[in-house]
Amino acid sequence: MTASLSAEDRSQRLVDAVQRALPSDATVLLRLEGRELVPVAGHGVSPDLFGRRFARPLHPRLDILCSSDGPVVFPSDSSLPDPYDGLIEGAPDLDVHSCLGCPLRVEDELVGVLTSDALTPGAFDDVEMRFLEALAALAAAALRTSDLISALERQARHAGLVSRDLMRNDLARRGGLLIGQSPKMARLRHEIELVAASEFPVLVTGETGVGKELVVRALHRGSPRSDRALVYVNCAALPESIAESELFGHRRGSFTGAEEDRPGKFAVADGASLFLDEIGELPPSIQPKLLRALQEGEITPVGSDTALHVDVRIFAATNRDLREEVEKGHFRADLYHRLDVCRIQVPALRDHRGDIPLLAGHFADSARQRLGTGPIRLAPDAQELLTRGAWPGNVRELENVLSRSILWAAAEVERGEPVIVRASHLASGLADPPATIESGRSRAASPGSWKRPALLPEGMTLREAVQAYQRDLVAAALEASGGRWAGAARKLGMHRSNLYHMAKRLGLG
Repeated sequence: MTASLSAEDRSQRLVDAVQRALPSDATVLLRLEGRELVPVAGHGVSPDLFGRRFARPLHPRLDILCSSDGPVVFPSDSSLPDPYDGLIEGAPDLDVHSCLGCPLRVEDELVGVLTSDALTPGAFDDVEMRFLEALAALAAAALRTSDLISALERQARHAGLVSRDLMRNDLARRGGLLIGQSPKMARLRHEIELVAASEFPVLVTGETGVGKELVVRALHRGSPRSDRALVYVNCAALPESIAESELFGHRRGSFTGAEEDRPGKFAVADGASLFLDEIGELPPSIQPKLLRALQEGEITPVGSDTALHVDVRIFAATNRDLREEVEKGHFRADLYHRLDVCRIQVPALRDHRGDIPLLAGHFADSARQRLGTGPIRLAPDAQELLTRGAWPGNVRELENVLSRSILWAAAEVERGEPVIVRASHLASGLADPPATIESGRSRAASPGSWKRPALLPEGMTLREAVQAYQRDLVAAALEASGGRWAGAARKLGMHRSNLYHMAKRLGLG
């Protein structure tokens, strides 16, 4: 817990110490943020856990811990769903059988939760309650100390800025999170932190789908103008005929249809910040006027002879190489140099693949909320496929592929049951799945033997077709295993109890 360690290292050391002290398979430290619990550190859990947020109303065990005055050991036969089912590292198909947790309080204020889980029933029966109470007190003090040290470090770097946690919540409301723990993402956050506090223009570059808009929103939230608007303009969607009016405004009667004075985006953003997205698509005829607005802080509305002074900070983003556009004569060199005062390059997803499990967990949680499904889990073969994918569309493509795959996987189970996303669900959504993973999805069928049906059989719904297919697979696995449920479960990549429940639902039990 020394100050020389980062907050992440301090939290991880705490979790590792708890893991050694208890007979558990997994330990997680979660911080309370509003009505959600956010994983801070963990041992023995799947990496995608750290991209998830656990809302108390959706996870009764965690809610019970938050409401409790002391440690809670749940019975091994408890019917309450465990939030970590399918998320224990090395045992993705096994459910948690033993669970305990401690609410972490400092001066009666709940700051988080410490949980410990085991796959063996009764693993915590001999753990003394006094030991857990002492452990909870130490963990609460450690978490609070870590948070306080982090807050002091941030305040030393950012006099007057809000804390990191508040910024994270605000970003979530206004456009998402910058998720990732890789060195490249750490460097990106450091650059944002460094540049945001200035008043310089910022040029954000990167491939399509990497999250340039999220970076711009993070820059704005960390800037001295964070309490004012961030005005957005998509330059690629501006027809040349109205681009000047849209940016700089117009006076009544200046052209057909101009029935009243209208302020442009620069006037609306006066005193605040203006985000020029896809700046490389800006029509050439508008570029000289944008240059004057940047150099002199002056704009002239269409139909007016009077220049107006505006105080606007510019954020610009592009997936084009503006230096190359200048050489081709498509972009003004003087405007390029005026915009390129501070540049932030957002890395492509293939350059920080270690963050893919976190992103996948975050998107899985978002999909669960949108679709109203049960818990969504990513099977090991799915996580491997995601990590090895090419992702030319970057984070946006990852989210789209996951969303489609979750929709297919959810159709195979009853509403509210856990949704297991496997490589077979993902592979069809990838443009070029790695060969090693592509071959892995053929464990239940020979390569090339599976064909997507063009249409449902007449009079049959999608759910009925999926259930019929499941019945055929289960029956075939049972026959190949000599009627043994354990052998059939292994062939289908499922836990025996889950297979038995599925078979009963399908009328085979």
